[in-house]
Order: sequence, then C-alpha cells, then structure tokens
Amino acid sequence: MAAIDNIALERIDGSAASLSDFAGKALLVVNVASKCGLTSQYEGLEALHAHYKEQGLEVLGFPANDFLGQEPGSNEDIQEFCRGTFGVQFPMFSKITVLGSDKHPLYKALIDEAPGKQWAEGSGFKEKMADKGLLPDDESEVSWNFEKFLLDRDHRVIARFAPDVTPDAEVLVKAVKEALQ
Repeated sequence: MAAIDNIALERIDGSAASLSDFAGKALLVVNVASKCGLTSQYEGLEALHAHYKEQGLEVLGFPANDFLGQEPGSNEDIQEFCRGTFGVQFPMFSKITVLGSDKHPLYKALIDEAPGKQWAEGSGFKEKMADKGLLPDDESEVSWNFEKFLLDRDHRVIARFAPDVTPDAEVLVKAVKEALQ
C-alpha cells in the first residue's frame, strides 16, 4: 500500500475515507469547481468514469475554492449541482484547499510525486492565464480548476494533466488505458 493511501479524506457526505478504499483501482484525482469556465468537464469526467469503471478506473472529485472563488457552495450545494446538472456518479469529496500553506495533505503528496504537468497542445489556455496573471509563480502548484492526477493501481502518480487537457483528450485516454493494463 502506498503512503498516499493512508491520508485521511472526507467524502462529500461527511463520511471518512481514504484512497485505500480504492485499492487495486487506477485513480484520476481532479480538483473541481461549479462556477468555472471549465465546469463542463464534469460531463467528460462522468463519461470517462462510466466507460472505464468496470475495467478499474475511479474518477475522484475534490471541490476547491482556490481560484477566483469559483466553488463557493457548501458540500450539499456542490453535490446537488453535480448530480443534477451533470449526472455525476463518481465519488466526490468534501471541499478542500489545493494551494498554499493550507494545501490538503493529499495534494501536497500528489504534487511532490509529480511536480510537472502536461498542457494541451495549441489550446492557448496557459498563455491566456499567464497574460491575466492567474498562474501560480511555482510551476509545480495546481494551475487552476480541473487539473488531473492519474494514479496507477498501486496509487503512484503516473501522469499529471493541466486543466486544459479535457477528459476525452487522446493523451489522457491513452494514459488511462495504460494505467488499467
């Protein structure tokens, strides 16, 4: 069992959890937000989860309000929005912080293991965010909502994707298939 499996988590309904609950599963860990320009990625994340769940993939959503207050709601509001608007069935967790000194221990561990990320080619997202001064000074930090960490079945980070890499992007789907091998 990986050390990351022992980090205490809380499901969106308040019940205790940890990554050990997903032993033997490949995981796509995503910091999510309901009021973001990328919120429509929920639909793709749910489709990815539904398609690969039987093969051993779990998408895990971690709401965070770190980027321009784009996740202001309570856990109940978030769950209702995700289920009602996008039919989200993948596991959702209580709101956490993914930046700064209050960063959740899970995100500290993920970033320590994978400080670099892959951006979508030609999207212009990174440049647009940089022009607006919205990217963190430290490249290893989470850049924005919907950044994705892919963990293999032993829960080692094997890939990290910037927010502009959509759930249906060829590079992400290929990495998921490899994680499920």
